[in-house]
Amino acid sequence: MVTTKTHAVLLASPGMGHLIPTVELGKRLATHHGFDVTILVVIASTDSSDTTKSSKVQQTSNINGLKIIVTPPSVDVSDKIDPNHSSPLGARIILTMIESLPFIRSKILSMKFPPSVLIVDIFGTMALPMARDLNMSTYVFFTTNAWFSAVMLYAPFITNEAFSRHAIDHEPLLIPGCEPVRFEDTLFHSPWGPTHDGFVNNAKEILSVDGILINTWQDLEPGATKAVIDGEILSRFARGPVYPVGPLVRTVEPEEKRKSENENLILRWLDRQPAESVIFLSFGSGGTLSEVQTRELAYGLELSQQRFVWVVRRPSEDDASAAFFEAGKGIDGLDYLPEGFLSRTKEVGICIPTWAPQTEILKHPATGGFVTHCGWNSVLESILSGVPMVAWPLYAEQKMNATMLSDELGVAVRATAAEGGVVFREEIADVIRRVMVDEEGVGMRVKVKEYKVSGEKALSTFGSSHESFCQMAKECEVCGA
Repeated sequence: MVTTKTHAVLLASPGMGHLIPTVELGKRLATHHGFDVTILVVIASTDSSDTTKSSKVQQTSNINGLKIIVTPPSVDVSDKIDPNHSSPLGARIILTMIESLPFIRSKILSMKFPPSVLIVDIFGTMALPMARDLNMSTYVFFTTNAWFSAVMLYAPFITNEAFSRHAIDHEPLLIPGCEPVRFEDTLFHSPWGPTHDGFVNNAKEILSVDGILINTWQDLEPGATKAVIDGEILSRFARGPVYPVGPLVRTVEPEEKRKSENENLILRWLDRQPAESVIFLSFGSGGTLSEVQTRELAYGLELSQQRFVWVVRRPSEDDASAAFFEAGKGIDGLDYLPEGFLSRTKEVGICIPTWAPQTEILKHPATGGFVTHCGWNSVLESILSGVPMVAWPLYAEQKMNATMLSDELGVAVRATAAEGGVVFREEIADVIRRVMVDEEGVGMRVKVKEYKVSGEKALSTFGSSHESFCQMAKECEVCGA
């Protein structure tokens, strides 16, 4: 009898925060669990991170059993977005995915070895009916933590009254088995509307799949993880099992593979700095600050008197995620820095326009702290590098992540904005010094390194996440037989 590998198609929606964990999931399935994997990467025509994504494709092209196909950058939905939409970023991603469905279906039908499994992230659920029509098993991959995943799984069962009390009266949102979601950290600032309705409808679709994967591990979030996998708590609402499979983060490429002179310049500078003496500042592939906030951050860095590497983007006054579809365009924010800042700090810091090799910087022995927007991909990279954080959330579920990092895990301090939403220089200097030089930072460094070890253990043979992968692989073999 001839047996064949399970062929899984993974669908990555626009954005590096979705692409990177999806690629790492594909690599894990191919190299450790015997899958043939095809990753379909959707790129919007306004998403100019094509070069970055092409680089990511090249890095995985030599892995046996894994193939990546990038959709042609021809999907432009910018003229279809309502400027008054409460979540224009999410709307653009979803519309881009919908417009890409014919291409996705065509690619799947043309594959010589028909796939039996489709795995999508939470923005790709519109492809699930197509997969069922093609007799494929369906899975959703949460590129977020278990706490946010729990909110999504429970969303269809939260009463209108509870949503109203949360959005209008600012009462905490109660989620079984998990910490309540404070209004200050919520996604739901009005009881009804596109954000709420879209979230609930998407959650209903997710509950119908054959399995759910989450990029976390049991020892990081014991309470929330138990809630999402326990058949007596939240898993009872889902059709299929829930698998914590994290932490899945990008690995550092061997030094000989580095081709960017800019990358080498930063790493050579870090090589000359003392151990754990540099704080890295980056707000992800999409995060942007206002002009006032950019200047305050610069002055705060000076006041902190710490060495730094800062990814500086051109400010945006109205949209904290303005760079999401602009990454890779080389938009220079250096012109917005205070006069004389670059010359005054040239001996202690580097300012990089647009992009820097985040994983390599966080892994470098000289890096001792990370000012982050708290995107889950960045959070996991920091934890797996043993680096404590200054939590500075900007959009989406990042406020929930920040609360978990500071209040539950104790691996971050949170930057506090004044009235008007600006974090002023004195606060910036204070939180940076708390991480880098104060006794509090020493304790956070110890804790984050403990989580680093537990994350590595989770993916090792017989670790909790490795076992989740094995269970999922067995289930896929049965479904594909």
